[in-house]
Amino acid sequence: MVGYQEALVAEPKYQREPKYQQIAEDLRRRIESAELPEAGQQTLPTEIELMERYNASRNTVRDAIKLLTARDLVETRPGQGTFVVEKINPFVTTLTADPKTGRGGGEEYVYIAEVQAGGRTTVISDPRVEVQRAGASVADALRIKEGDQVVMSLVQRGAARLIEATDIPEGGVAYLANTLGLKQAGYRDSIMVRPPDETETSFFRLPSDGRVPVFEVYRIAFDEDDGRIRLTITIYPTDRNRLDVNVGRVARRSPMAPDRQDQAAGTTKGNR
Repeated sequence: MVGYQEALVAEPKYQREPKYQQIAEDLRRRIESAELPEAGQQTLPTEIELMERYNASRNTVRDAIKLLTARDLVETRPGQGTFVVEKINPFVTTLTADPKTGRGGGEEYVYIAEVQAGGRTTVISDPRVEVQRAGASVADALRIKEGDQVVMSLVQRGAARLIEATDIPEGGVAYLANTLGLKQAGYRDSIMVRPPDETETSFFRLPSDGRVPVFEVYRIAFDEDDGRIRLTITIYPTDRNRLDVNVGRVARRSPMAPDRQDQAAGTTKGNR
């Protein structure tokens, strides 16, 4: 208790600041030096404990916590306490295609290779396959009629594995080329930032207040006749992902080892 109060007096510059800022600065220093949370604890001291340690009112302590929250150093969970925000080493996904293979960044083997090059472990779940009718956004992206059954046109032409709930080892792009002669000539990415929905919040373990948005990447693939053959929608939490786009000749990125294994970098759903 004494150490906390002495820390506030030891720095002359603190005397020019409101007390809640002094408390926030001291807590910030202790968090960044790993003094907090204290050994065996997952949360910061309670409001009452902080009031006693800093000889401050409840409102002053709350203002200090709000300041730390705004700086993304802590988060308050109702009924649980105030937690130190875990530092995340962002995963970098290169959206541009490999100029040698033409394979899209963030997909299939390219994505797996990026994950492994960063010293992380890939986890690939079994796909869930559904035949759905195209909503307005999907119909517009693929230039089909709203209400059309997505995927079925390719299945009827012989690409039956598209509706099997098993992985396609060679990847969907190679499978369509080998099976139907439908070669992908290029793709266009459209990126939007939006709040996560309930499913995404649960899957990625995001704060329930929606303050961490997600990237939504719409990838439309084109064949050699400029026909739209595929739509892939990929969701990335913004707090643990960074998206790169390379133009022209650029040096290869040197991989950095992650600080920890993050909860699923992204989820993907494809159409047609």
